[in-house]
Amino acid sequence: MPTDNAAAWDRHSAAYQAGARLPTDVAHYGPDIPSEAEFRLLGDLKGKRVLELGCGGAQCSIAFAKQGAIAIGVDFSSEQLAFARRLCDKEGVKVELHQADLADLAFLRADSIDVAFSAYALGYVEDLGRVFRQVHRVLKTGAPLVFSLPHPAYDMIDDDAEEPLLVRRSYFDQTPIDYEWNGVGFTDYHHTLSDLFMGLTRTSYRVDTILEPEPLPKGPRSQHWREAFRMVPRTLIVRARKEGN
Repeated sequence: MPTDNAAAWDRHSAAYQAGARLPTDVAHYGPDIPSEAEFRLLGDLKGKRVLELGCGGAQCSIAFAKQGAIAIGVDFSSEQLAFARRLCDKEGVKVELHQADLADLAFLRADSIDVAFSAYALGYVEDLGRVFRQVHRVLKTGAPLVFSLPHPAYDMIDDDAEEPLLVRRSYFDQTPIDYEWNGVGFTDYHHTLSDLFMGLTRTSYRVDTILEPEPLPKGPRSQHWREAFRMVPRTLIVRARKEGN
């Protein structure tokens, strides 16, 4: 049975934030890969209304606010948002925070957002179509939705196995993926590349960028590091722009 991921993040938040130590000066896209400082997918954010979906501790939203954006974060975990509020106070920036499902953006007016961003949150969402539709409603025409999530190819392998890598499931298997992280149960949802592309195009987005970044060659590794990152992409990054109304 799929896990209540909001409740799981409430239980896991303190341990995660203590271990992750995410930056608050630049947006991150995932573990052990380059940041927005290299990818430059978001553009100049000064004066822009930027929505972060699944903001967690709001580290990326804080980075947006430091760049002059009007930052808005939404997350389903009360504990993550409590951490986010404390971190905003510590960093001395203002971020508008909301507790809500990512497909429930009723607190935002239509055509009011200049940039929508999400890092590693959409993998917890079963019905991405609902999220894409809600984000499309609130984005201005031509504005981008930029998101990262677990690469669907990586879901196939057993990343805890010794060499050689073992394929543990079919790429086409849509069964939810239940797993434990530091003793807390979570559920991920597998979305193929065609699922993502068709879901976006059917909702009147135009996909203009797809990235499958290699891991950083040097530097300290995060707690999420696996040698398998060198052989199979761990993260998928997509930028899609709103077309129509």
